[in-house]
Amino acid sequence: MKHLLIVLFLVSSIYHANAQEKDNIVVLNLSDFKTQTENKDVQLIDVRTPEEFGEGHIEGAENIDFYSDNFQNEFDELDKEKPVYLYCRSGVRSNQSAQKLSEMGFKEIYDLEGGFLNYNKKDE
Repeated sequence: MKHLLIVLFLVSSIYHANAQEKDNIVVLNLSDFKTQTENKDVQLIDVRTPEEFGEGHIEGAENIDFYSDNFQNEFDELDKEKPVYLYCRSGVRSNQSAQKLSEMGFKEIYDLEGGFLNYNKKDE
């Protein structure tokens, strides 16, 4: 019984530590993302490839390619104390980017649910 309690405590501790680490990442629905970014001076980052970015992007976004060898260096130039808004094509790369940024020490990270594919849809 004692061993079971120890195992449960360890599992609970690990889960709690991971949950706290991700508290700074918020996935925003389309409406909230637009409200918080449109016509505002924010750190808005498109993590798609330069080719994808060139085919269309959210106005005011900066392109930092998720696959680039310079990914971390380019994010190191941003202010970790200010919110950063991320998006990609469908939400997968931006979610992975958010995890990396959290590990890098960014305090507030917002990720567009559904990515750029979702951005041009009408608000529901």
